[in-house]
Amino acid sequence: MSTELWYTERYEEHGAALSLKIREVLHREQSPYQNIEIFETEQFGTLMTLDGLVMVTDRDNFLYHEMMSHPALFTHPAPKRVLIIGGGDCGTLREVLRHREVEEAVQVELDERVTRVAERFFPELCENNQDPRARFHFTDGITWIKEAEAGRYDVIIIDSTDPVGPAAGLFATDFYAACHHALADQGVLVAQSESPLLHADLIRQCQSRMTEAGFDAVNSLYFPQFCYPSGWWSATLGRKGLAMDAFRIDAARAFTGTRYYHAAMQQAAQVAPAFLLP
Repeated sequence: MSTELWYTERYEEHGAALSLKIREVLHREQSPYQNIEIFETEQFGTLMTLDGLVMVTDRDNFLYHEMMSHPALFTHPAPKRVLIIGGGDCGTLREVLRHREVEEAVQVELDERVTRVAERFFPELCENNQDPRARFHFTDGITWIKEAEAGRYDVIIIDSTDPVGPAAGLFATDFYAACHHALADQGVLVAQSESPLLHADLIRQCQSRMTEAGFDAVNSLYFPQFCYPSGWWSATLGRKGLAMDAFRIDAARAFTGTRYYHAAMQQAAQVAPAFLLP
């Protein structure tokens, strides 16, 4: 009889699953919002799941966090004030704060326990949490945006979970309109928008809803993400008062220390597969 331990996330509607061999269970708790589990895996380092869904692993998180942050920041001409909705593991915050021109990075995460557990088990993702530019608020992101003053932020990053439960409202037209209101002129919104292979309709919906909300130029980025459904992910960008080709390419070329992102990758990631072309 096998004594091997495996963590399996089943994608029932797609008839598929992801399995990771685990060495041990490191932590389990029920927060006021969700079940948080931490595993040590055989090949992917530490794994965090929320309500049974993979959120982050040591091995592949850099793909997501770099592509959720740097393209938006290099699209903006001079990003100083950044808002992150969600992002409780703090990996996106870490990447944002690598930009010296950023003066303030506000993270609004509903579940404080996700951040506290990440600080314990993913210290490398949280290495910038003590940066004086970082601000943490543990509250509802939708309410935060709708109460934000006009033009408050230069970049807004929606680092959310899947569009179910409390996160569903983060994909709504009125939420994108509130983001547009909270962005200054030449502001940039980026939102995670699921798998191109499995959720093409959702990506089209994100694009159309951002356009309806008033954004001038909207498109998506496509990048690998092994531990998410299909291993292929996307982020959708909306620009306020910026053209589709807005890009500080020289600054991006000079930016170092990333493992996936670079200037040419930002350009390449905007090339949509044929089945997602208009």
